[in-house]
Order: sequence, then C-alpha cells, then structure tokens
Amino acid sequence: MAIKKIKLKSLKTKFGDLTVYTQSIKIKDVVSIFYVAVRGKDEEEGAVQRVLNRQRITSIKKYVLEGNNFYSTFILNWTDNQVKPEFKENEITIPIVPFAAQAIDGQHRLVGLQEAMKEDESIGEKEILVTMSLNLKTKDAARIFININSEQKPVPKSLIYDLFGEIENDINHSINRANDIADELNENIDSPYYRSIKYPGHPKGVGLVDLSTVVSSLKKHLEPDGVFASHKLTNLQNQKAVIINYFSALMFYYEREDLWTNKNKNPFLTNAGFFGAIEHLIKNLLIKCAEKKSFKTEDFKALLDLPNGGLIQKSDLKNLEGKSQRKAIVDYLQENYLKSLPRQEEYEF
Repeated sequence: MAIKKIKLKSLKTKFGDLTVYTQSIKIKDVVSIFYVAVRGKDEEEGAVQRVLNRQRITSIKKYVLEGNNFYSTFILNWTDNQVKPEFKENEITIPIVPFAAQAIDGQHRLVGLQEAMKEDESIGEKEILVTMSLNLKTKDAARIFININSEQKPVPKSLIYDLFGEIENDINHSINRANDIADELNENIDSPYYRSIKYPGHPKGVGLVDLSTVVSSLKKHLEPDGVFASHKLTNLQNQKAVIINYFSALMFYYEREDLWTNKNKNPFLTNAGFFGAIEHLIKNLLIKCAEKKSFKTEDFKALLDLPNGGLIQKSDLKNLEGKSQRKAIVDYLQENYLKSLPRQEEYEF
C-alpha cells in the first residue's frame, strides 16, 4: 500500500549542531504520526516524557472542544528509520506513518487533540505549528526538553539525572533531589503537606515544616548508595510517589479523627514529626513494600495500622527537646508497626 505523503512549506534552522524543521501541519496528520516515549519505561533513544496525566488530557480536550487552538509550537523527534521526511528548497515532504515521531514537547496537548477529534472530526482539519528533528539521541532530546520546560516553567534540578543517567558524580544531586521532593510536597494539591513547607525568606506563619528539615531528613537516603537506590527507586517520579503515598496513609488515620490539619495537635506538622516519620519509613516500611512490589497508599496504611483513638499528639511531646521528640515519634510508629506483625504461633518453621 502506498504511503501517504504531505508536502509543506518549511523553515530549516540550525541550533548549534542540531537541525530542525518548522512547519504548519493539519492536526489529523500530526496525530497520525506521533507517539509518546516515557522515560524509565521505554528503552529507546529520546525517551524523556513523563507518564500521561489523564486529568490534564481531559481538561485539554474540553478546551479544544470549546473552540480553542494552540499557538505555541509542538516538538517532535522523527524516529522511523524506514521512511524519513525529505527537505528540499524550503519544502518538506513528510510520510504519514503511524508511530514515526516521538513527542518531545506537547504530548498532553496532542493526546487532548486526539481525544477531541473523536467527538468533532473537523478539529483534525485545523493546523498547528510543529518543529521536527530527525533521530535525536536521548541526550539531545533531554536537553531540548529541559530547555523548553526551563523557559516555560521550572523543572526539578535533579530531573537531568533521570534523563541522562549517571553522567557524573555530583555531590549536590541528593540535595537537589530532596529539594525537588520538598517542592512536590508543597505544591501538589494532593499532597498532605500542600502549602505546608516553610521556605527561607517566607513571611512568618507561612509553612509548618522547614525546608531544611525535609532536605536533611531525606538527602542521605537519596544518594547513589542510599536506601532508595538499594530498593531500585532511583527516579524522581517514583521517589515522590513513595513519600506522598506514605504521608497520605499517615494523614488517613489523623483525618479519621479530624486532626491532620490541626497544627496545635498534629505532631507530623512539626519538624520533629516529619523527621521521625521519615526515619520510620526508611527503617521499617520501604523494605516491606519492596517485598510486596507495591508502594501504594493502601500498603502503607496496612503497615502503619494506627489505632482509632490512640494517636500520638503534640501534647505527648510537650516536655521533650528536639531529638527526644523525634525518638518518641519513631517509637510510637514502631510500636504500632510491630503490633501488625503476625503472632508467634502464626509463624511457620
């Protein structure tokens, strides 16, 4: 069967040693050729994207169906080695081949457009601006991704390690990664610590747990030989998920008694409580979840197994200094964790 090809006016540009081609293409044609390669999941060159966020796709679909369009460019990396675009005299000929071009930037917008087309085919006749490179290596794709997102919105500093792999032994990596996790805890609306991390320079009363506490409690565990790496939890996305799921499980027990947001009673809204909680996670729970191959909130709930009506509160730490408060938190969590273990007569020998 003959391959459909489209011929378009195109602008050829050099950025350093990279050559890119920019043109206006009908949405239906872009949707026909693009695909998403997810970092850490797809092994091919150029895999830099995050896992798709369905909520964001639904929002984009609605935006498009309301008659809106996109004016910023979409970035694609052509990867098909059997057929390739041909550029000649300010024109480009693009084969319309399924799964021929990775989405480096604009993956959610493209999937949103794709979903919108299912309800309104006329959307496919509209045009969008596409900048395309040919057969980029992962390193180059990652640099483009970082560059775009650094201009549009901040991306985590430590993300470069997930994109490039361990390209150098940077002593600041674990500190950057801990800071990135703190940002996620503070900015993710689903986080138990949403708007609760206290940053240097913030006005008095803004934030409850110091950024320095989050970083110091996590940094050594995020090093190349730290506990997260030993359990093969090396990329930012998975590390963030583990920590948010763990604290979401803690929050479940305190919300049950309407205590989580009560900063006068909830000890986990203090530096000592946060530090103690992380110590328990590292010491006891990570290995259990790793054995189950699951770090879901429900798994952490089962392991925490906190009693109804017997939750530790700030009043229980009243006369203790910092390190003793942390120890009291760890001892409390440890005690309930041990209660959740099988009884001696339930073991098999």
